[in-house]
Amino acid sequence: MNRCRNKISPPLRTLALAALLAPAALLTCAGASAQLLDPGSTQAEADNGGRTFPPGTLRGRFMVVNSPEILLDGQPERMSPGARIRSAERMLVMPAAITGQNLLVNYTRDAAGLVREVWILTPDEARAKRASADRPLFNFWPFVADSGPRDDGKTPFDQLPKYGQ
Repeated sequence: MNRCRNKISPPLRTLALAALLAPAALLTCAGASAQLLDPGSTQAEADNGGRTFPPGTLRGRFMVVNSPEILLDGQPERMSPGARIRSAERMLVMPAAITGQNLLVNYTRDAAGLVREVWILTPDEARAKRASADRPLFNFWPFVADSGPRDDGKTPFDQLPKYGQ
């Protein structure tokens, strides 16, 4: 015997719950569609049928030497702990599976400058031009190459520039 009777019958309870959740679902869908239509977040690869990469993504030649040691455009670099490599089929790739292969990739760096995410490109994505491929990540020293005179390490101490010069 049920001593506590529900004041709302089960069909009415389901209808009331659906009425409460419908506006939240509509707002979520509207936010997602607005995000997909945002022109600032799309990249040239997405226009050509490829993936959408985050802003600030760079392009380069990538080779795993001995994980986490990598070569990026021929320069030795390191991958960050927990770095992810995604294949052209959009699946995760373990660094040991691609050791020694020279691949064209898009990549991002973390705050310490280590390579954080790597996307191996399909031929269609590789043909698309990158907006940030030829520009430095940040427009200040150590990211801007050849931004001024370089010291070769052989300048005598008394000939170095003084503070305030």
